[in-house]
Amino acid sequence: MIGTMELYTKGASVWVPDPEAVWVSAKLLKDYNLGDENVLLQISDGREVQYPVVPPSGLPPLGNPDILEGENDLTALSFLHEPAVLHNLRVRFLDYSSIYTYCGIVLVALNPYDQLPIYGEEVIDAYSGQDMADMEPHIFSVAEEAYRTMTREEKNQSIIISGESGAGKTVSAKFTMRYFAVVGGAAQQTSVEERVLASNPIMESIGNAKTTRNDNSSRFGKYIEIGFGRKGDIIGANMRTYLLEKSRVVFQASQERNYHIFYQLCASRDLPEMRVLKLGGAETFRYTNQGGEDSMQIPGTDDVVDLERTRNAFTILGVPPDQQMELFRILAAVLHLGNVNIQASGRGGDRSYIDGEDRSLAVFSKLLGVERTQMAHWLCHRRLAVGGEMLVKPMPGQQSLEARDALAKHVYGQLFTWTVTRLNSALRAQREQPKSFIGVLDIYGFETFERNSFEQFCINYANEKLQQQFNRHVFQLEQEEYVREELPWSRIEFSDNQPCIALIEGQLGLLDLLDEECRMPKGSEESWARKLYDQHQSNDPSPHFRKPRMSNTAFIILHFADTVQYECDGFLDKNRDTVFEEPINILRASQSELVSELFQQEPAGGSLSLSGGKSSLPNGSLRSGPGKRAQREHKLTVGFQFRQSLQLLMDTLNSTTPHYVRCIKPNDLKEPFVFDPKRAVQQLRACGVLETIRISAAGYPSRWTYAEFFSRYRVLLRGGGVQTQEQIQASCQRALPELIPDPEQYCFGKTKVFFRAGQVALLERLRAERLRAAGVIIQSWVRGWLGRRRYIKTRWATLTIQRHTRGALARRLADILRYTKAALVLQKTYRMVAIRQMFLMIREATVTIQAFTRGTLARRQYRLVVVERAAVLLQSAVRGWLARRAYRQVRAAIVLMQCCVRRRAARRELVKLKAEARSVEKFRELNKGMEVKLMQLQLRADQKARESGVLRETLQVERKAHSTELDALRGALVKLQNQLETQHQTQQPQPSPAIAEEETEERRRAEEKAAQEILRLTQEVQALRVERDCLGKEKEDLSTRLLEQETAQEKCVVQAVAQEGKALTAELDEERRKYQGLLREFTRLEQRYENLREMSMLTEHSKGYRRTDSNQSLIMEPPSPSPSPMSPPFSGPPTFPVTPSFSSLSAFPSPEEVRRVSVTSPTTERRAWLGSDTPMDTLMENVGVAKDSAGKMTGEDLGHAYDAVRVANKFLENQLRSQRSQEEAELEALQLQAKRTCSDPSSTADQQYLVELVEAREQEVCRLRRELKELRHTVTLRRLLAQTGPVLAQCTEDSPAPQAKAGTVTGLLECRKRDEAKLMKTLITDVRVDSALSLPPGLAASVLFLCVRQADCSGDKTRARSLCTAAVTAMKGALKKHCNDVDMTALWLKDACLLTDLLTQHSKQGEDLVPLTSDLSELNRALSDLCIQAYQQLLSISESRLQPIIVPAMLESEMIPGLSGSGVKLGNSRKRAGSDPRAGERNAGEAPTMAAVLRELGALHTALSRQALPPTLMEQAFRQLTYLLSASALNSLLLRKDMCSWSRGLQIRYNVSLLEEWLRSRGLQAGGAVALLEPLIQAAQLLQVGKKTDADAQALVHTCTALSTQQIVKILTLYTPHSDLEERVTLNFIRTVQGLLKQRPGGQPPQLLMDVRRVFPVTFPYLPPPPVRADQLDIPDSLKISFLRRP
Repeated sequence: MIGTMELYTKGASVWVPDPEAVWVSAKLLKDYNLGDENVLLQISDGREVQYPVVPPSGLPPLGNPDILEGENDLTALSFLHEPAVLHNLRVRFLDYSSIYTYCGIVLVALNPYDQLPIYGEEVIDAYSGQDMADMEPHIFSVAEEAYRTMTREEKNQSIIISGESGAGKTVSAKFTMRYFAVVGGAAQQTSVEERVLASNPIMESIGNAKTTRNDNSSRFGKYIEIGFGRKGDIIGANMRTYLLEKSRVVFQASQERNYHIFYQLCASRDLPEMRVLKLGGAETFRYTNQGGEDSMQIPGTDDVVDLERTRNAFTILGVPPDQQMELFRILAAVLHLGNVNIQASGRGGDRSYIDGEDRSLAVFSKLLGVERTQMAHWLCHRRLAVGGEMLVKPMPGQQSLEARDALAKHVYGQLFTWTVTRLNSALRAQREQPKSFIGVLDIYGFETFERNSFEQFCINYANEKLQQQFNRHVFQLEQEEYVREELPWSRIEFSDNQPCIALIEGQLGLLDLLDEECRMPKGSEESWARKLYDQHQSNDPSPHFRKPRMSNTAFIILHFADTVQYECDGFLDKNRDTVFEEPINILRASQSELVSELFQQEPAGGSLSLSGGKSSLPNGSLRSGPGKRAQREHKLTVGFQFRQSLQLLMDTLNSTTPHYVRCIKPNDLKEPFVFDPKRAVQQLRACGVLETIRISAAGYPSRWTYAEFFSRYRVLLRGGGVQTQEQIQASCQRALPELIPDPEQYCFGKTKVFFRAGQVALLERLRAERLRAAGVIIQSWVRGWLGRRRYIKTRWATLTIQRHTRGALARRLADILRYTKAALVLQKTYRMVAIRQMFLMIREATVTIQAFTRGTLARRQYRLVVVERAAVLLQSAVRGWLARRAYRQVRAAIVLMQCCVRRRAARRELVKLKAEARSVEKFRELNKGMEVKLMQLQLRADQKARESGVLRETLQVERKAHSTELDALRGALVKLQNQLETQHQTQQPQPSPAIAEEETEERRRAEEKAAQEILRLTQEVQALRVERDCLGKEKEDLSTRLLEQETAQEKCVVQAVAQEGKALTAELDEERRKYQGLLREFTRLEQRYENLREMSMLTEHSKGYRRTDSNQSLIMEPPSPSPSPMSPPFSGPPTFPVTPSFSSLSAFPSPEEVRRVSVTSPTTERRAWLGSDTPMDTLMENVGVAKDSAGKMTGEDLGHAYDAVRVANKFLENQLRSQRSQEEAELEALQLQAKRTCSDPSSTADQQYLVELVEAREQEVCRLRRELKELRHTVTLRRLLAQTGPVLAQCTEDSPAPQAKAGTVTGLLECRKRDEAKLMKTLITDVRVDSALSLPPGLAASVLFLCVRQADCSGDKTRARSLCTAAVTAMKGALKKHCNDVDMTALWLKDACLLTDLLTQHSKQGEDLVPLTSDLSELNRALSDLCIQAYQQLLSISESRLQPIIVPAMLESEMIPGLSGSGVKLGNSRKRAGSDPRAGERNAGEAPTMAAVLRELGALHTALSRQALPPTLMEQAFRQLTYLLSASALNSLLLRKDMCSWSRGLQIRYNVSLLEEWLRSRGLQAGGAVALLEPLIQAAQLLQVGKKTDADAQALVHTCTALSTQQIVKILTLYTPHSDLEERVTLNFIRTVQGLLKQRPGGQPPQLLMDVRRVFPVTFPYLPPPPVRADQLDIPDSLKISFLRRP
């Protein structure tokens, strides 16, 4: 205590009581000295208070160091007390969202009232096989601890789950059973684990109800024993139930419901099969409407769906539908019974009756098959025995109602018992007895209400018994730890509640007095209360019994958890649980078999059945006639039965190893993650968690191994250079007496140092002081060194500054002198330059003025001359124009006049000629003189020619004269102009002022007009330019818009194609995965079938018969293509419809298509690819040649036919090409038109039409391309036909076609029929491992293919198929034989792949290959399945070897020596009880490292490389293994707090880098193996980066893209500093990260753990193998296959 007193110093954290928060944190404002009466404290809200230091409270409890905040094990806290426990639970629950916390051997579970993703199969995989002390607290960790302890120690286990209603007991029990069902799968075909899980919805329906505290409250206790076989698999189960709350059937408080099954039936009343029950809504029945309308429906649940789930569970458990309906009829009858109207009659209501037309009674009687009148009579009457005679006495109305309700409770109780019995019979082990079992106890916790009755009394009595067993077990574990460490210990005192238990169940205890009062004829609650007061308060006073001051019908019991006052009212009736015998006799005579079975008379005695878990008469006694039998039955009270069943339960628990789960209800509002400290501390006191802490604190709660203690407190010890364990232990033993003077505060064990409560905090303070003192010394030395260094630097700087200052002053003076001299020179030069510049400027200005003046005068004179000349030119032009106009007018008038005259003369002449033409004589006269006229005309023509020649000469003369005259006039004009200029220059006449002004005005107007015209033209030019720019911009915009539209359309098309491709790829991968999963399941079932067959054969022939080897038996069976009983029938891939011209291609599928279908297609969807006809027949059909005439055609005929077809094909090909080019041109034109119209928004309809037209054209083009392709294939086939023509010509009509091919293929091997089994045995089955591995890769497949090829060429198709079938069977046997050998599995994988490729290669027509004639598509598919099976077996072997070493190697191994030894987390070495026995096992062998992982991966890579398997296949295999490594390591990291630190993150990153380097060094990164390590890499980086500022949060979010939000938050929550240099991650930082993660686009799925069972589908690449010949194979003599012949 003295050491603890030293911790009460200024600044220390303490806890003080608070009425609202129970405990609040405070800090000491000054040191506490012994004898002080008050302690000055500052509360967390800033208030200062004086805390009195008086007994019994004494000093306030000390707070734990900040490094222990959020510890996952409460016993690891330095100070173990109530406020520390409450605060730690609150921090874990609210800040870290962790609902589970260890408290020694107890798992504390807080109900989150929310769905958490921590119960999936990936979580089960993560906890399976892991040590409980290494993982985060979880219900699965407790289940795994129980399962491992059971299998290791072969001892029965129990998991005790307790807590009050609404704390989550039922859910915890369900998850525990689910964990056992997954880990221990059933060995039988009937899936016992499925039946175990199916019992949950049934028991919830008939045993759970809604209360004010819980929507799914279990109203009974249950203990489920799950039986396990020798291999650790579930083989059966058994259930016991305790204290069903039957009173809920007839009464429910406000806002509560009856049992769920009643509401499920009412909600499903409209189902056809439910109409016979005559049910209405739940609000119409008295037994279901007492809680109010608001409680009828539970939010988030559907009663119809729940009933369907219940019925499915009944079906799984083997309850037939008709029996289910019988059960529902009984339940419906109970509801109708509650609506039976019993009316009072007689004087004072001493009688009662039921109306004969009562509908509810009629329905009740009909459903149960009983007489309505009898039931109506005995519900209102009772039978009495008076003086040996039987009398029937009517009952008052109230008593009749009580009898009705008692009957309803009795019926429901019997039905509940029958259901449990039925479930147990369905869950019972069939073939063998369980070797051991694990019991799951889901029982009610300690309860206390404002009014406590018989139910709370029994519940608290059971909790007293369980708490006693719990205290003794905890005490026993503590003592075992001390004995194991050989400590000189003294007995630890703990509060034993045996006196309280004796008060209840002892002689003349409460139960005895209650049973005695029940046997009294006129017993009452008041009489029983007086007996209690007399016995336990007066005669034999008990410290646990009290009498209330204000009541005489109540009593108080001081339980271990709280003081509870019980009201005696109702105790006797509930303990008797009386039901009259007459209604029961009526039910026994029911027409329903189930009803009569429920109420058959059973022998009384109160014993408990192990199978049923209930007493033979669980509901108490039947009130019947007189006699000893009735007296015996009166002893079977509810309290008596409950005491017996509880004693049996305690015996069972004491014979097992218990594991405890304490469920805590954080608040009464059912709000998610809301913590009410008052309710929590009340339950902590009630469930025994604080008692566990008190027992631990009474001894040595803090325990450290010597190595961990030395590593943590090395600064306090001496001999820092020691290395061995003995030296470390000796150093600790020497130093501790100096550190802790009181030897009672610590103790040395064999392997650990034990400390009492508070001593670790003292050591932490001493360590902090020592580090502070050392820091002060270091600071003093460093500060002195820094001061001296600063002084030297200052002195040197001062001298340097002085030297530089003096030099600067001298240089400044020299600069001043130079500047002065330079200034004088500059002034002189400047003045000279300024004056010179002024002179030059004046001179230049003068010259410029003169030049401008002279220029102005010259321009003025020039303008005058120009104006005069322009006037003359205008005058001459105007005069000429006027003369020409007059001339033209005169000439036009003359011409007009001439025309008029001539027209008139012509008309007259015409009239005259017309008159002459009418005269015949004139015509004759004209004809007579025709010749004369011709001669005259000739003469006239000659004369005209001569005249025209004369005229031409005259015209030429006139032209010459005219030109001469024109030249003379031009000369005269020039002379006159010269004279005028000369005269003007000599005379220079002065114009008159008027003329000058006019000229000036005209000139000005002309200039203005010209300026206006120029301005107008300039504006027009600018407007045109602007318009041009606008048009250019519009053009550019249109071009840009069109380009953007084209780009957007292209992008959309590319994205759509990419998305469609991704979707198809994902769908293909999913189909592959499903098919390969089915194949894996088929392989497992086939292996199970083989095992069962071998067992049956051993059983049948065990006497005098010795079986041959299993592989031999497989080979010696006659091979046939028929499938085995357990194998699916062989069927080929699916057929695809083809055109007649393309049917030849469908006969020869491509190898890629065959491989794809064989790997990914399900078995039921496969069809045969190849038909029954030979390829030659197919070719004949393609070219239209009849089969019967094919043999008669000669090579010449075929040649002619080929030539004709070739010409026709060339013509068709040219025609198609031209048509194709035309279509492409049209398509381009349409596309261009469509692009143009795209920019016009008004042409939507036209655009749509053009788009449709383009699509139609594209489809037409695709069709033409297909036709062209088909024609090309037809040409190829006909060429092949032409090549085979000479072969046909050489054949005789009687010789078959396949024999002709045998001569063309050489280098084959022949295996005779009798040597087939010998070949399989020598080559596959019995080959030795060393011999097989020394063979060239794929030798066996090559030999088998040559044999199959030879059989096919010889025409023996049956033998070819037989060889393939035998090879597949033999390879399967070899895989089974070497199921744990990586090298041999890789060898058979290579052989299977090579044989598949060879058969695929020769199944199609090739250029240099002759195809197989046998139909081997089914066997090819079987070989593909065999490849998948070998690949899966290869990965299974590697995964089984890697799984145990992944976590130790990648997370725990320290490849960087000494990194994590710098600091040990305080309190983390406190191992939980029950985990230490495995410590020796873990330390016995060397811990795995990354070298072991790389060694296993290297073994697989060597095996695959030795067999020369394709690199893509190797990449897929290592991708799967890398995902397993990454997922397993990351899942374990997310569940282990000790792994989440900076140093561990660095270790993990280094370990992963070794794996990355190994993968890259072998070229395996292309398959995505390295990318799958990204989540683990980012998790390691997350542990190393800074986690303080907002910038750190943003960088963290941008970095951790491969981690989900839940994973990032979980790692930040688990981050635990392992040294004083690190800090915890603050809650504000975590909230900042969560906010940034919500903004992250494309959020990942909300998963916490990765799916370790995920399997990537495998695809086998098709690589055409080189030609195989027998003479090229290197067959060693050791194979002994010389019996194979070369034909």
